[in-house]
Amino acid sequence: MKMRVAVLLAVIVMFCAADAQTYPQDDLMSSLTESVDSKAMQKVTLSCITVPSRGYKAECPKGYKPTGCSCGNACGSWDIRNDQTCHCQCANQDWTAARCCKIALK
Repeated sequence: MKMRVAVLLAVIVMFCAADAQTYPQDDLMSSLTESVDSKAMQKVTLSCITVPSRGYKAECPKGYKPTGCSCGNACGSWDIRNDQTCHCQCANQDWTAARCCKIALK
């Protein structure tokens, strides 16, 4: 039961982080380990990848959710669309990158 609660909390935190457009991977794992049985936490992993793309958008693969975006040409304006895609809002973007994460059980 504790492991299910830990996974649920981790998923909620990850989706909230994506909505807030931040990258709290370290804070997420440390806060979970403080509040959950260590045996249960040993079965939970957070796996993150960076997905680069040409143009103004980068899409996370199935099973991953974007937790942050980077844009070329010093553009700092971006949003996450359809809960899956990083979208840079500046004109003439030459590249975009998405930081994509998923929670899994070992």
